[in-house]
Amino acid sequence: MNVSLRKPSGTGANTTAALAVLAGAQFTVMLATSIVNVALPRIRAGVALSDSGTTWAVNAYGLAFGALLLAGGRAADVLGRRRILLGGLTVFALSSLAAGLATSPAVLIAARAVQGLAAAAIAPAALALVVEVSPPGPARGRALGVWGAVSGAGAAAGVLLGGVITQAWGWPWIFHIVAAGTLLVLVAAAVHVPRVPAVRGGRFDLAGTVTVTLSLTALVWGLTTARSAGWTDTRVVGALALFAVLLAVFALAERRHPDPLLPSRLFAGGQVAAGNILMALLGSVWIALFFFLPLYQQQVLGSGPLVTGVGQLPLAAANMLGSALAARVARRIGAAATVTTALLTEAGGLVWLSRIDAHGSYLADVLGPSVLIGLGLGSAFVQLTALSVKDVAGGDAGLAGGLVNTTRQVGGAVGLAVLATLAGSVTAHAAPHRAHLEALTAGYRAAFAASAAVLALTALLAAIVTRRGARCGRERPAPAKEPSTPAQQTAPSAPRP
Repeated sequence: MNVSLRKPSGTGANTTAALAVLAGAQFTVMLATSIVNVALPRIRAGVALSDSGTTWAVNAYGLAFGALLLAGGRAADVLGRRRILLGGLTVFALSSLAAGLATSPAVLIAARAVQGLAAAAIAPAALALVVEVSPPGPARGRALGVWGAVSGAGAAAGVLLGGVITQAWGWPWIFHIVAAGTLLVLVAAAVHVPRVPAVRGGRFDLAGTVTVTLSLTALVWGLTTARSAGWTDTRVVGALALFAVLLAVFALAERRHPDPLLPSRLFAGGQVAAGNILMALLGSVWIALFFFLPLYQQQVLGSGPLVTGVGQLPLAAANMLGSALAARVARRIGAAATVTTALLTEAGGLVWLSRIDAHGSYLADVLGPSVLIGLGLGSAFVQLTALSVKDVAGGDAGLAGGLVNTTRQVGGAVGLAVLATLAGSVTAHAAPHRAHLEALTAGYRAAFAASAAVLALTALLAAIVTRRGARCGRERPAPAKEPSTPAQQTAPSAPRP
């Protein structure tokens, strides 16, 4: 039995506090994605990680996060979003503490995997609650703007805090600080996030959940392994083949289940599908950016962890500004023009970044492109997130949140694997003919140039699908509204951004 969506009653101050807490939860999830990057050399020495172990200290988090997001979104809809959010935050805090206390590679990697599992519960539940507590119109646009700001800022802040904390107190404290911050968010969520009923019923799609989780696990594992082992490695080929088989099994299971994990109604209007495709392309560039940029600063420019982290501040600030302005700009020039312009702005920054020099400097080679990239990234993320959850029924909001996070994570895994292979190939080809730093820089330039090309293609696709979606939306008759609660009946109506 489906339960109609009900807006929690309360004052504007209560809603603001709830949105702030939910933004804090998303910030924590994104922070953990990148906070280990700068600290990897110290972590490797601290727990005696091998080359493959060092890679999995990063990949274990992303693998569990990306593979379990759909299951997390479905669980949030069935069991209650607040309950899943609080449970996820609790597990996230404990696993972060365990990672900081780890003295062996196995414990560290296992703790990172559990962190990813918890993040897969937190992210879709929090996004669904953001949509639920903010009314349609400008207020929801502003809420998603804040969501976008903290998402991008969290990734950039991870690099900054990772460098500062590692240099000041040592690598275990990057996990202890995350654990302490998560506990604060947990307490605030228990106080400020309203209690709302579970909004979906029906039978749990166990077969669909297991097959899609295993298929995404195989895909992400295969792609991350390809970065070090190569695309022709037997394990990589086998993992990608297993992904294809399990995906086919998932499709068959969905057709036969009375209440499938990914119901066809979710994609009926075309906007959800379009938003997720575009988000996957954006994610393929986003994750890679925060991988290659710190490497260039440290390996080529010779910056230490602290200086590298501080160097991410302009990008984070620009990202927050772009996210904050996204809804306002969309009301002036339209959502289609806004997302296209944002993607082209980010592409321009990456073209500029593709001109980095082996003997360059932060001011000449990194600062300007970082500002352009941040502005475009923040605005594009907000608009594509809004597109991916627009007009989704209340009972599917958690699933839609899990889906858009899944496409970004999986897109990021694909993009990073491909771009890392490209950068490595260019560097290897240049190594016999150039100095070491010049060969490294050539690989990074190739990765940034390819990223710019992907975003230019994404901008073209966005211009087509968003305008077509808007036209179809005007032609379709308005859907019947669900019965409103008294709180909804007294809320002022507002046009959608």
